[in-house]
Amino acid sequence: MKFPKIHTLKEIADIIQSDFVGDALFPVHGMNEIHVVEPGDIVFVDHPKYYDKALESAATIVLINKKVDCPEGKALLISDDPFRDFNKLTRHFKPFTAAGVSVSDSAVVGEGTVIQPNCFIGHNVFIGKNCIIHSNVSVYDNTVIGDNVIIHAGSIIGADAFYYKKRPEGFDQLLSGGRVIIEDNVGIGALCTIDKGVTGDTTIGEGTKMDNQVHVGHDTVIGKKCLIAAQTGIAGCVIIENEVTLWGQVGTTSGITIGEKAVILGQTGVTKSVEGGKIYFGTPIEESREKLKQLANVKKIPEILNKLNKNDG
Repeated sequence: MKFPKIHTLKEIADIIQSDFVGDALFPVHGMNEIHVVEPGDIVFVDHPKYYDKALESAATIVLINKKVDCPEGKALLISDDPFRDFNKLTRHFKPFTAAGVSVSDSAVVGEGTVIQPNCFIGHNVFIGKNCIIHSNVSVYDNTVIGDNVIIHAGSIIGADAFYYKKRPEGFDQLLSGGRVIIEDNVGIGALCTIDKGVTGDTTIGEGTKMDNQVHVGHDTVIGKKCLIAAQTGIAGCVIIENEVTLWGQVGTTSGITIGEKAVILGQTGVTKSVEGGKIYFGTPIEESREKLKQLANVKKIPEILNKLNKNDG
């Protein structure tokens, strides 16, 4: 998430009431999660296990819960609770604003687009030309939808990320200040849910088609011309490259990559990154030919045991 203007390190420290290490005028352009940070971004870290990863990342401002040696060319924001203060920044720069109307006055709807009854279109939403948004669809703030997109009834675009920190009193949610971007010629079935990025974008690539009841987690990037069948659940921060097929009830873990033109057969659990151009099946995931051989061999076990028992007799 980029800020509307460049801020100084001191200005950011004042917002969250923290100490800082570095030049008070050090420029701050935005804030992002570790996997998408760029120079000028703030990244937060609150566990020693991940200090080095954050300090060595592309981010040039590190919101951290311990005063450490500051790498050259970077700055630190010292906080007793970086998770809390990252949320403070999200509230400050992307506050929730009630709409009060079904279609926000700040939404832009392209020529030829049809919005059916009982839809909600939030603040700063952009919808391109010749789209059909069927009844009871909710499109949350800041979503970008291209041309010739069809979204079927009951789908929700832009809900919050499922991202929590466990505390003694319960779970504390990391607030979502990102967006959903749906490119041209995408089809989204009924009752789908696409979560916005925490600070970046969840993206559905051009020409991709999604069946009913598909879930896409925060910050996931789905490539062009993918096919995703019903009841598939895609976790956050997944990269699905172009022309991938996911058949029904596939589930993925977070932070993995599915290579171009891979085919994932139904009810597979994608527990790791997989190469493109191959067919996969099973949990844990393997190439389908190998997995099916294993299953065939399992069926032979009773026959093999009977033979062994007879020989022993």
